[in-house]
Amino acid sequence: MKKLFLTSFLLLCICGVLQAQVGITAVPFLQIEPDARASGMGNTGVAIADNAAAVFWNPAGLAFQQKNQVNLTHSQWLPQFNIDLFYDYLAGSYHIKDIGSFGAHITYLNLGSQLRTSSQNPTGEDLGHFNSYELAIGLSYGYKIDERWSVGSGVRYIHSSLANGEVEGLSIEPGSTFSFDLAGMFQSPSFRLFANRPASINAGVNISNIGPGITYTHNPGADSSNNDPLPTVFRIGWKLTSELDRQGLHTLTLAHDLSKILARPNTGAVSALFTSWGELTRELGEQSLHLNSLQQLMLATGLEYWFDNIFAVRSGYYYEDPHNGGRQFMTFGAGIRYKFIGFDFSYIYTLGNENHPLANTTRFGLIANF
Repeated sequence: MKKLFLTSFLLLCICGVLQAQVGITAVPFLQIEPDARASGMGNTGVAIADNAAAVFWNPAGLAFQQKNQVNLTHSQWLPQFNIDLFYDYLAGSYHIKDIGSFGAHITYLNLGSQLRTSSQNPTGEDLGHFNSYELAIGLSYGYKIDERWSVGSGVRYIHSSLANGEVEGLSIEPGSTFSFDLAGMFQSPSFRLFANRPASINAGVNISNIGPGITYTHNPGADSSNNDPLPTVFRIGWKLTSELDRQGLHTLTLAHDLSKILARPNTGAVSALFTSWGELTRELGEQSLHLNSLQQLMLATGLEYWFDNIFAVRSGYYYEDPHNGGRQFMTFGAGIRYKFIGFDFSYIYTLGNENHPLANTTRFGLIANF
């Protein structure tokens, strides 16, 4: 009987810890924020969603986009571990007059090369190497109901190849599944604020990764309700944008997102949308941990300043309860636009633990408009 080197499972656990509510959901890579711009603003994006990365943050935001765009993001993931992990995200949007805007994306997380060994050989006989990775491919659509309101949706195929072989009589294989999103957005008319300067407010909501779960064991008689749940995420937020001068050269945006995982073990995807709002009990060894609804929320706040729509500086703050993922960090970023090309950069400064795996994580984003 073959079994896999411990590294592959450690990598899975590491990603789960970083993406909140460890032990509750599978494929946590679906929660990694792909947009270097939004990442520089503390991971706020559900009410902004004004570029191709709206397919992640809020597909309803596609409806208000009149441009066609390609957005590419790259990040060396978990740099503190100094191992071969990287994250790539490619998204595109395409507008069709009187029909709406379409989006597509490819998400890829490389988990490096792992060693295969045999449990029958205590010395750990080398049976070769295999690569671990996770991949998602999706399509999205946004439609304007009127000048203020829009709706959107998306569907994605998910493939997670963490291990293969046989463990305790069970066949271990890559897992595959699908999920879909439901979203909405509101854009207010312009009003006067800050010394009579023009301003506007956006509000957005998105439920992403609704799906049947995923499994890595091949058991034809197994009940699908025992599949590991997907990281279904509820996001709601708003953003305020105001010009700071009469010429409109200086613009400031304040954004705030509130999010929550809507998943429970051994609970169907639809049922979890309603039952996940109550108390969550987690078993940590011999200890039972009880999290109320507020402790399960994730908070994000961001600021963005633009000069003449050419150069931007950004900052933000992200918080999770210590018993619910425990991520707490400041973010910083910058962006530049010239004609049809743009570049974005973001950086994470962790709080309370300078050796946190997310410390010093950087993202680089390239945008091209057509």
